[in-house]
Amino acid sequence: MANAKMTEKQLAEVCGVDAKTVGRWITDSNRIPHARHRWAACDALGEEEKIVWPNAIRSAFATGPDREIVQVFPYRSAAPASLWRSLVTKAQSDLVFAGYTNYFLWLEQANLSGALRRKAQAGCRVRFLIGDPDSPITAAREEEEGVPLTLSTRIAVTLAELEKLRDVAGIEGRFESGHVNLSVFRFDDEMIVTPILARRVGHDSPMMHLRRSQADGMFDRFAAHVEELWSRGRDIREARDHAQA
Repeated sequence: MANAKMTEKQLAEVCGVDAKTVGRWITDSNRIPHARHRWAACDALGEEEKIVWPNAIRSAFATGPDREIVQVFPYRSAAPASLWRSLVTKAQSDLVFAGYTNYFLWLEQANLSGALRRKAQAGCRVRFLIGDPDSPITAAREEEEGVPLTLSTRIAVTLAELEKLRDVAGIEGRFESGHVNLSVFRFDDEMIVTPILARRVGHDSPMMHLRRSQADGMFDRFAAHVEELWSRGRDIREARDHAQA
């Protein structure tokens, strides 16, 4: 739209939709308009459909195991913050944040605590799987990263935020160190997976957006990985209460 020097209102008039609809096309990367609207927009913008709506092309032709891959980003930081907010908003039953620190979520998502509180109160199970700040695995990874904002410091931010939600039933947290090199975030049947590269922090690592479409596919395998780690994790509240005692 910027290249074509078109506003949301102008593109909406060409496509025969409301300007708010065009706004949703922009902010919700998972939204795929009707074919006639896609074609009209591409004609107006002078771009191919695979450039403007790659998900539409991928969903139309993907038939193998890779059809669960919605989109990929070379860096987690390249993914729009709106994608995360959309996934959190749409989830109804299961939210899992299995990032080693989950630190970036509190910075990039406005009032995430409020959103999680509302989700839990509506019956959604919310879980945080966090790296143990006292684990030798954490210490080793901190040395490898070699950045001023250490893993344990980033973990402390998440622990402080979860402490504010301590009164909310349905929000749980556990310590585990088995996912130091792999972050998995689940939103019902959608998922974000980030393999952490050597000497790289999370935002510099590649990212995959998955959507479940088959049994024992990529989605299910990553989900099983997280459930295994969760089953052997230590409850954060119990661990902290014990330490304070």
